[in-house]
Amino acid sequence: MEKENIFNLPNLLSFYRVAAFPFILFFVYSGNERLFSVFLCINLITDILDGLIARAFKLQTRFGARLDSLADIGTYILAFCGIFKFKWFEISQSALMIWIFLGTYLLSYIVSIVRFGKFPSLHLYSCKIGGYIQGIFFFVLFFSGYYAWLFKLAMGWGIISYLEETIVLLILPEMRSNSKGLYWVVRK
Repeated sequence: MEKENIFNLPNLLSFYRVAAFPFILFFVYSGNERLFSVFLCINLITDILDGLIARAFKLQTRFGARLDSLADIGTYILAFCGIFKFKWFEISQSALMIWIFLGTYLLSYIVSIVRFGKFPSLHLYSCKIGGYIQGIFFFVLFFSGYYAWLFKLAMGWGIISYLEETIVLLILPEMRSNSKGLYWVVRK
């Protein structure tokens, strides 16, 4: 097996996201919504950049896919901590949709851990698109305000994409990064 060069810009950006977690969590804990919002959005932007740079310059690695997935998990957790701390009043009327989203998200992780002993790093197209939609929702929520239609789109797409991920995880004989989606898995 060829040794990967893990020292590259996309992995550095993913590492930054992981390293920023304690600071962002501190901003939630201390009630500093402004700094929380700024640093969460920096994490969201670096999430977009690491994937684009990795694909454009052929810097994708198995290590990078796992690091990116870890950074995604932490960013999701922090984003929802911020929602519960700073924006719950606006969103509480749609709480059921958040719980369904979080349930499907957790289900995909539980299935992956039970079947493969590790977190998923599939990077399905539906999850990537969902991540962009949810990122836009977080940006808008923390810098402009709550829009019910955008919330429903972000959570609805997320529910569908994590159900797809769960099905793919149940079908795959072994964990594979960058699996595109259910259509491509079934076609093979």
